[in-house]
Parts: sequence; structure tokens; C-alpha cells
Amino acid sequence: MCGIVGYVGHSAGRVNTGHNALDVVLEGLRRLEYRGYDSAGIAVVADGTISSRKKSGKLSNLIAELDASPLPESLTGIGHTRWATHGGPTDQNAHPHLADEGKLAVIHNGIIENFAELKLELTRKGVTFLSETDTEVAAALLADIYRNQLGGDSANGGLTKAMQLACQRLEGAFTLLAVHADQPDVVVAARRNSPLVVGLGDGENFLGSDVSGFIDYTRRAVELGQDQIVTITADTVEITDFYGAPAEGKEYHVNWDPASAEKGGFPSFMEKEIHDQPDAVLQTLLGRSDINGRLTLDELRVDPELLKNVSKIIVLACGTSAYAGQVAKYAIERWCRIPTEVELSHEFRYRDPIVDENTLIVSISQSGETMDTLMAVRYAKEQGAKTVSICNTNGSTIPRESDAVLYTHAGPEIAVASTKAFLAQITAAYLLGLYLAQLRGNKFQGEIKDILADLNKIPAKIQQVLDNEEQIKELGRSMADAKSVLFLGRHVGFPVAMEGALKLKELAYIHAEGFAAGELKHGPIALIEEGQPVFVVVPSPRGRDSLHAKVVSNIQEVRARGARTIVIAEEGDEAVKAYAEHVFYIPETPTLLAPLLSTVPLQIFALALASAKGYDVDQPRNLAKSVTVE
Repeated sequence: MCGIVGYVGHSAGRVNTGHNALDVVLEGLRRLEYRGYDSAGIAVVADGTISSRKKSGKLSNLIAELDASPLPESLTGIGHTRWATHGGPTDQNAHPHLADEGKLAVIHNGIIENFAELKLELTRKGVTFLSETDTEVAAALLADIYRNQLGGDSANGGLTKAMQLACQRLEGAFTLLAVHADQPDVVVAARRNSPLVVGLGDGENFLGSDVSGFIDYTRRAVELGQDQIVTITADTVEITDFYGAPAEGKEYHVNWDPASAEKGGFPSFMEKEIHDQPDAVLQTLLGRSDINGRLTLDELRVDPELLKNVSKIIVLACGTSAYAGQVAKYAIERWCRIPTEVELSHEFRYRDPIVDENTLIVSISQSGETMDTLMAVRYAKEQGAKTVSICNTNGSTIPRESDAVLYTHAGPEIAVASTKAFLAQITAAYLLGLYLAQLRGNKFQGEIKDILADLNKIPAKIQQVLDNEEQIKELGRSMADAKSVLFLGRHVGFPVAMEGALKLKELAYIHAEGFAAGELKHGPIALIEEGQPVFVVVPSPRGRDSLHAKVVSNIQEVRARGARTIVIAEEGDEAVKAYAEHVFYIPETPTLLAPLLSTVPLQIFALALASAKGYDVDQPRNLAKSVTVE
């Protein structure tokens, strides 16, 4: 959840053509602030000492502190932006944490599960703790090993050896970065169940929670494996396991540039990312089929015979990704005739689920680091299931640990509330469902080709919705005083309704709920009173088994009880006009693909309402982009 950055430029004694560590780290933290913004801090090594500043609140507070009390120029530094877990968001609990009489600085992402017993042990040795964090315990342990076990001697392995020994004692999920005044040109880092990537420069090297932390300086990156330690200097990158055995990372090229992580002229990242959605869907579709409409998912390196024998699919995800999974369920069951369940990752492995070698686990995670989902995937693999990941972040942990991956190509998503990643996830899930149908012969090739043709029309249709966004924005601004908004949908409209409610909760901090419209008479209709806003996602009146008439009846039911009805309907649907105060039309499209369009007005509405209330739509309170602890 926290954002971390590390940097080493040209070492002492060489011509200084590197960057000031403070500048590099602050720019990295600015790009990573979406991972947490309860506090921020930085430490640099200069003149044989550690100099550090940290401040609660957003990064701007730290920058003001640095303006008032500058740090010395340095070629080695680490920085952190925090999403609080252990200890509240205070100056004292902010990272870095110092140890070894101020000569060691440590930053951390994750949770040290055995911190209490380690803290007791260190307290008995005379260590005094100044914060409530588990991170300070890790720093004190590292210092104790470095000074008392290794004698503070770099000939004994120095900070790298101390990190190896410390990690052998730590339990939980963590990424740790450390610098020491005795080794001014070194940053040492470790990862277990938490993200960390290396950036390779020319006479300088970098560390980050993800590549956004150093994308301004290099696009060469190295992904680290589980339980690995990396030591970087200006010219070297050395990787070992926790026991000192040499290890290797996997180098890859970052295929997006710094401009992709900027706002592009929009007032917020979220608004930019809503407008990125036509391209996000298009890029996810590109290169996935041949001229005959036959799917060629080269990333799915799983024996086709195993996929043919799948008897059950379980989709694992959390939050918005879980709603993408709910949409996927409708499509996969229709196209493949395979029973499909959608499970919240954090509930899955605690209920003794029935999983075997004929079960296909499909995990969905934008970051690829969602801890609940990662642990659920690991559990499923232990039970013998095959695992496929749908992910937006190349080289992240969940894809690496899955049997296969289907990457979305939405580009970096900076706003905490997901938009373009959600549509890209649904698109990827459709491709997976069609691929399984192709392998298993559930659909003729011509049928698959026709569905792909409809999918390829979606980006232009999303753009049509965006071109007419002003009327949705106007409604959102006019409803800034709303205390509660309800959302109704049926079939694939049901997860869309839940996603619409989630966006409003995340951004505007008001009560919002999404219901299956058929549940109205089973209780929720009691919530309807005069003036209650109700969004209704209306299915197409075309096609077999249309639920259109039933949902129109639901609109009438809530309107008769005083509800303010707001309808998302397909172009040409005149039947809804008589019962709706507001109608927003989306282009015609097959029912199963409709969520790629009907979601967009709900995103725009939530954005406009929250902006009208004066809230930060990119960094909602109490939330972080990637949930990397259970």
C-alpha cells in the first residue's frame, strides 16, 4: 500500500554526473503518492551522516518542511509515502525510522506479523521505541544485527548481510529499504509478498514500489522474486535470497513514458483515466486475434488440453475487480457452459472451498499485488488448481505466481478509484471466455468472430458516451447535497449498479448501494421515500430473454413511491422516458457487452458530484491504490 523509492548515483571519488537524491526521490514519491498519503518522508546519506525529514499528511506537507529545513545534497537516498496500518498517521509514525544512533534509516511497505515478540526482545536489550509502528521494530532488529552480530564491519557483509539475517527472522508481508551512514553509496532492499522493482540507469540505479517511481530516468526494469534481497550501488545490482545465495531477477522494458502518468490537461487523474477508456479497451483487444477471428492469446501458456477439461471456474478478486468478475461470470457461463463462481479473495481460503485439478482459478487485480488475492491464488495452487491472472501491471507478483497471465493494456492508473482498469479487466475476461469457448468447441468460429467484431466497436461507442458527458456532469454537480443514492440493475446491469454505488462511496463519502432490481420487493423498497435518487441500469429491449419490461416495472414501482429516477438506457428505448426524470442514452450493443458502456455515465456522475463537494477525487480519504496487506 505504501510507496517506496530508492536511489544511488555516482559514488564518492567519481565525477558527479548523477542526480541529487532528493530530487529523484521526491519525483518518485509524487508519482507513487496514490499508494498512500497519510504521511511522507525521506532520508539521504551525506557527509557520513543520515539526514531525514518526515511529515504527516500529503506529500505537499513534506515539501513545505524541506523548504523550511533543507536536506544536504546527496547521491544516495530513500523515500516513503505511507498508508497507515501500525500506528496512526502522525509525524512520529511516518517513515523513515532511524536506528543505530541515527546512522541507519529504514522504510517499509507491508506488515511485520511477529513485531510484538521482536519488540519485546529488543526492549529487553535496552532499545527504546519512539513510534507505534512495526517498521521501527524492523529497523531496530536490523541495527542490532549490524552492530552487535556483525560488529558494524562491512567486511562481514555489512548492511546486505544484516538484511539477510534480519529477514530470516521477520514474518509477514514486507518490502524493506535501508541505508547506513557507514556505506554511503549503497541501498539494500528486501521483498516478501510485497512489491519491489529495480530501475537500471547509466551510472545510477533505482528502486520503487512500481516503475512509476523512476520512469522519469529509465525504462529498464528488473522484477524481483519472492524472498529476495537486492543491493544497489551506482554501477551494480546484486540479488540474493534471504540466505545469501546468488539469485537473478528478470529484466524487462517499460513500454509507457512519463507523460502517460500525467494528467494530460484534465483537472484530475481520474477524469483523464475515464477519457483513456476507449484506448484502454482498444489496447487490450489489439493483437489477440488473427484475420480469421481466431483468438491467439499467446500469454496464456497453459496446455490447451488442461483448459478443455476444466469443470468449474472460480474468479477471485476484491472491490471493483470483483464486479468485473461478476460481469465475466455472465459471459463465460453463456459462451462456455462452464459453472462459474465469483469469490471475494479475502473470504475464499477461509471457508474450505472445493477446488481440484479441474478447477480454473481466474484472479483479477489491477496492480497484481493485492495481498488478499495473492494469498487466495497460492491456496488454490496448493489444492492443484490451474491459475490464470488478469492484470494491468507487468511483472507484478500475482501474474508471476500464476500458471498464465492475460495482461490488460490500460496503461498506468494513478487515481485510487479504478475506472479504465475496470473496463480493461472486463474486456480481458471476455477474451478469456471466448478463448475457452473456442478451445472447447462451445461456439462456432463464425460466432466468435462476430462477438469479436462487436467488441472492436466498443471503443468508438465509449467515445460517444464521453462526447455527451456534460449532461451527466451537470446532474452530478446539481446533486452535491445528496445524502444517499441507490442503484438498480439486472443481469449484467447488477454488477454495474454495484460498481456505480462503489464509485460514489469512494469519491463522495455518501451512502450508496447497488441492488439487483428483482430484490426490490424483498426489502430494499422500504428505503424509497420522497426525493430519493435512484439510478436504474435498463437492459436492451432487443434480443432473447430480455428483462427490459421487468426493469421498467421496477422504475414505475420506485417512482410511485416518490423516487427521483435516473435511467441509463439504450438509444432508441422510448419506453423509459415516461417514468424517468433523467435519461442518459448509450449506443446499442449486445447485452453481454453493455457494461463496457453503461458503467461510464456512473463514473462521470460520481466524479462530478464529488468534485462539486470539493473532494480530492484522485486520493479519497482512507484509501490506497493497491491493498498489499491482508
